[in-house]
Amino acid sequence: MYLRHTTRKKDGKVHRYWRLVRSVRVGRRVIQQTVAHLGELDEHGRVSARALARRLIGAPEQAGLFDDGRRDLTVPVRLKGIRIERSRQFGDVYLALALWRGTGLAQLCEALLPVGKEQVPWAKMAAVLVAARLCEPSSELHIAEDWYRGTALEDLLAVPSAQINDDRLYRALDRLLPHKPAIEAHLKGRLGELFALDYDLLLYDVTSTYFEGLAAGNPLAQRGYSRDHRPDCKQVNIALVVTRGGLPLGYELFAGNRTDVTTVPLARESDCHHGGCAA
Repeated sequence: MYLRHTTRKKDGKVHRYWRLVRSVRVGRRVIQQTVAHLGELDEHGRVSARALARRLIGAPEQAGLFDDGRRDLTVPVRLKGIRIERSRQFGDVYLALALWRGTGLAQLCEALLPVGKEQVPWAKMAAVLVAARLCEPSSELHIAEDWYRGTALEDLLAVPSAQINDDRLYRALDRLLPHKPAIEAHLKGRLGELFALDYDLLLYDVTSTYFEGLAAGNPLAQRGYSRDHRPDCKQVNIALVVTRGGLPLGYELFAGNRTDVTTVPLARESDCHHGGCAA
């Protein structure tokens, strides 16, 4: 429901009459049906009428995300004089943070990465990395120089864009890496609770990614069978375990010259049950 008005001139004066209307579908058309005639209303009367409409349709009163206390005030504007500056993405990053908290990763990272003397808590940097991976997978350099400042994360996380740089993002990855087993175990349990997952069948596959440079500082970077048809480049192998529905549960890195069959130890006969083997 919402308010609409009609304007009439009477005795040289302009009168504005308000009514409460609702949208109703009639066949293929949507028409506005009058619920109540409210007459002439001042600002206070219009605020009261909107509150009545919210009560009628069962919508609760709630403050906006960036409420400044003036949401019920109206001001005339000249549309030709309006311009948009620094528009930012909101919906996707808001959902990303909701999932981040809903899966319990926010609380877990706060426990694993306690606040120290850093300017930005590492748990918040982890949230930035995860939100970027979900919304726009890209390099840490792109996140720092372009993506972050184009989103509403600056307001949602209370971290200015000037404090997001590629060096800080890389150091956040270094902080997260030692906690990889704990994060994977947490996600396995939490996803099982949320989606009632069965772990009777897990899917395992190995892929690879190659380096354009020498990768001299990475001992795992070796030349081997290249799935990218780049035998001239060093590479690493990446093993991934997912559920039957495709949800990732864990990954591992192996040397680029390691064959797939050696990445999983042979299961003992006593480990095999219900038609499957535990690696």
